[in-house]
Amino acid sequence: MSTVTKYLVFGPQATLRRLPAKLFEHNEPKFLYTYNAPSGNDQIYVAVFEQFEKQINATITLTCVIECTNTRNRIEMKKSGGRMGFRGSSLSEDKNIESDIVDFIMDFSKRFGLSLQEEVDKKASPDQEEEA
Repeated sequence: MSTVTKYLVFGPQATLRRLPAKLFEHNEPKFLYTYNAPSGNDQIYVAVFEQFEKQINATITLTCVIECTNTRNRIEMKKSGGRMGFRGSSLSEDKNIESDIVDFIMDFSKRFGLSLQEEVDKKASPDQEEEA
């Protein structure tokens, strides 16, 4: 089971470039790294969001990588931290940072007419696994 969530956002270049700036303005990351490609107009943002859950006394971390090109934005989110098991698995009913980020991306896409698509990893068939 993979805990990486991937989205592709398609639309006009000017609107795609505004998405990361508005996201970081709406939900301020704990750490933010920006890379601008020397050739071309590509940008990569790596943001780390943290949320402390008082009920389970644990910190949940969400690493968000946004690749901006002229035609699309590719967003990868990896959630880590927290607690598993009987003590903390059923207490996280409040909105967490991951759902806030996903809600913002969906709302922004809908509001500005962007096409949002979730990228799903293709699983190998049993025949291909045996050959490998």
